[in-house]
Amino acid sequence: MRLDKFLKVSRIIKRRTVANEACDTEHVEVNGKRAKASYDVKEGDIIAVTYGERTLKIRVVDVREHAAKADAASMYEVIN
Repeated sequence: MRLDKFLKVSRIIKRRTVANEACDTEHVEVNGKRAKASYDVKEGDIIAVTYGERTLKIRVVDVREHAAKADAASMYEVIN
């Protein structure tokens, strides 16, 4: 699954266009490297999303095409 779509489906970022822009402006890293929106997300990837001063670091647990709002958080686990 594309990185921008994963960020949207997992509800980390609300809209796919916003996720795409975050990738284009280098606010998203996968496994320590800047990633484009077209990056193919796999289970076990470490994704870091920078929101201003704050950085959210997650590990991909599950990749699904669709997820209900209640199930979205089960697609990843937060790492500190």
